[in-house]
Amino acid sequence: MTVTWLRWAWRQLTSMRVALMLLLLLAVAAVPGSFFPQRAQDPVRVARYLEENPRFGPILDGLGLFSVYSSPWFMAVYTLLFVSLIGCIIPRLRVHWRALRSDPPRVPRTLARFDVRDEFSTAAPPDEVYAALLRRLRGSYRARLTPEGITAERGYLRETGNLVFHVALIGVLLSFGYGQLATYRGQAIVVEGESFANSVVDYDSFEAGRLVDQATLEPFTFRLDDLTTRFSVTGRPEYFGAGVTVNRPGVEQYGYVIEPNEPLDALGTRVYLSGNGYAPRVEVLDGAGNLAFAGAVPFLPQDGVYTSTGVIKVPDVEGQDQLGFSGQLLPTAFDDGTVVRSVHPAATDPLLVLRVWRGDLGLDDGVPQNVYQLDTSGLTQVTAGDGEPLLVVLTPGDTVELPDGLGSITFVDLPSFAALDLRHDPSLGWLLGTAVAAMLGVMGSLFIPRRRLWVRCTERNGVTVVSAAALARGEDAGLTADLESVLKVVKEVA
Repeated sequence: MTVTWLRWAWRQLTSMRVALMLLLLLAVAAVPGSFFPQRAQDPVRVARYLEENPRFGPILDGLGLFSVYSSPWFMAVYTLLFVSLIGCIIPRLRVHWRALRSDPPRVPRTLARFDVRDEFSTAAPPDEVYAALLRRLRGSYRARLTPEGITAERGYLRETGNLVFHVALIGVLLSFGYGQLATYRGQAIVVEGESFANSVVDYDSFEAGRLVDQATLEPFTFRLDDLTTRFSVTGRPEYFGAGVTVNRPGVEQYGYVIEPNEPLDALGTRVYLSGNGYAPRVEVLDGAGNLAFAGAVPFLPQDGVYTSTGVIKVPDVEGQDQLGFSGQLLPTAFDDGTVVRSVHPAATDPLLVLRVWRGDLGLDDGVPQNVYQLDTSGLTQVTAGDGEPLLVVLTPGDTVELPDGLGSITFVDLPSFAALDLRHDPSLGWLLGTAVAAMLGVMGSLFIPRRRLWVRCTERNGVTVVSAAALARGEDAGLTADLESVLKVVKEVA
């Protein structure tokens, strides 16, 4: 009984009906990947979603909706479809191979029952008629002369195209699976004048398949020389370009401009420009006058005029509380009398507005932190002399002394940063090839006609009567014209 049920289940799984259902189910299973942020592409958005949805976020995360394409249920559908397609194709390959090696079907006893037929007389003897027709059929039909007449068939490539499509579909699935194992991707923010090395430590986020050796990534580096941005008067973006200098082993250093649709290709790793913004360069001195922090800190744009938010963490201070700064950067600040806001994304009149915190930043607790957020649970907000929260307002070149002997902060200058997506996927060539093969197979299965043709010659009263008929699988508007074209070589000498 168990064997019977297993055979029944296998027959169902390997039926074309179930294969089509699984293909549709796979498409439906991929839909959540378009609605929910995916960790592989944007881990920051996933973390933000979980923070903003504390009730439903963990449930969705447990269901794998933030990692749809590597979730167990998606891989289960994927694997079942793979097995189903193989089970469908192997028997059909055997049948098709036998059909290719077999002769065309015998000539029917009567040709008058076919809808597409013709009959005429000619003075040529039957042997000459058959010889002329065989020459005409050569190359377009598989034809054979039998004692009953000529039998011919064409359109085997229709089934070949159908099989090519299904084999190519398996190739697409295999390529996709290989890509999941051998691909690595990550994001990095690089400030003008700084460099990036293709090493895990230089990525802000990094994800790799199981076949990727993270210690031996493609060895290349590049320096972000400049980030060119152009905006219209109304603030509409017109152009983005990141000029980089690339260094690769065995290749002379060269320059390249990364644009949104023109990625850098370095040893098979593609570097895409996915965003940009500003990174205020600041210097912080502690209460003793020692340099506690110096560097450019990316502030992330929040709207179309690049109103940007960010944090500055200063843990390396001696004999005092650690410092934290959080606030906004306004690229083109404008005071309308009630509020200061940015009115244009270009940095024509930048203003840095920060609130100051003191205490324990929590960086030594061993718990990972978001570099773009300030955990204030162990901090106390610094206040001004009137008891109100201290608000530090800086333009490039300004220095502000902090109260209570906490030191000072200087807004040095305002370089730009480039947000880069890096992806190395060795399966792309296979995906392209199998996808093209699948498309060609579909075209062949849809547009190549499957036709059979028969011709019988009989001698009556010294003349040869030629009877012919044609049959197509399904609707075929060109069948009559094809039969006329074949018989034309005999009618011309009739």
